Amino acid sequence: MVFFSTCKINIGLHIINKRDDGYHNIETIFYPIGLKDAVEIVPADTAGVQLTTTGNSINIAAEDNICVKAYYLLKAHYPLLPGINMHLHKVIPMGAGLGGGSGNASAVLLLLNKLFNLQLSTNALLAYALQLGSDCPFFIINKPCIATARGELLTAIKLDLSPYKILLITPPIHVSTQHAFAQLNPIFFSKKGTLASCIMQPIITWKDEIKNDFESTVFVAHPQLQAIKEKLYQAGAIYSAMSGSGSTVYGIFNADAMPQINFPNNYSCHLI
Repeated sequence: MVFFSTCKINIGLHIINKRDDGYHNIETIFYPIGLKDAVEIVPADTAGVQLTTTGNSINIAAEDNICVKAYYLLKAHYPLLPGINMHLHKVIPMGAGLGGGSGNASAVLLLLNKLFNLQLSTNALLAYALQLGSDCPFFIINKPCIATARGELLTAIKLDLSPYKILLITPPIHVSTQHAFAQLNPIFFSKKGTLASCIMQPIITWKDEIKNDFESTVFVAHPQLQAIKEKLYQAGAIYSAMSGSGSTVYGIFNADAMPQINFPNNYSCHLI
């Protein structure tokens, strides 16, 4: 059985405050986009998970892969769950603020639930997904949402960007989310509650109203990312921002006015 797992962009990302548990409360829009990985699972005669991969290289041990962790998370509660062969084809850039790995992990939960008739409810799947990562629950729902708390509290919104084209630019830069959070100055944290109203305004207003708080520090450490954003605006983007803590920067363009933009060959570029 095959599942094509999507990724997301963040439209706005407000850091509200640091919590007592060490995490941060945030406010952001998760918007699913059509760049996809493929996850295939078939029952196996052997125990556990046999993982194979193609596409973008994955430089982590199989036992550390979040997809494998998703299997063993369910296995702990369903000991009769049989062994599987899992194949993961990676297209979504990794460590780029697009949530590709989180989408893969949620895909495994959905596949196992369907393939082995576990009869898990959506709420149960959301609870398992949260144990894997703060943004994993979003990929169970996979519809535009305002995300609050750590990113796991989701409120569906009506937001349709299908009349536009989204250009994703990912340079060969890895931005550590943990380091990005550590560099944030609380003085620059956003005020809570502004994003829900701003996102409903015409997209032409987003440039002045909707921001990603991580850009204030990540752009200093990686000026190439700021240069990408500026280039997208110069090329006619209606709105441009970094997704998550980076390193993907995206631009939203009118579908009938797509520019020709040249980036270095080692940049990953996807038009959605």
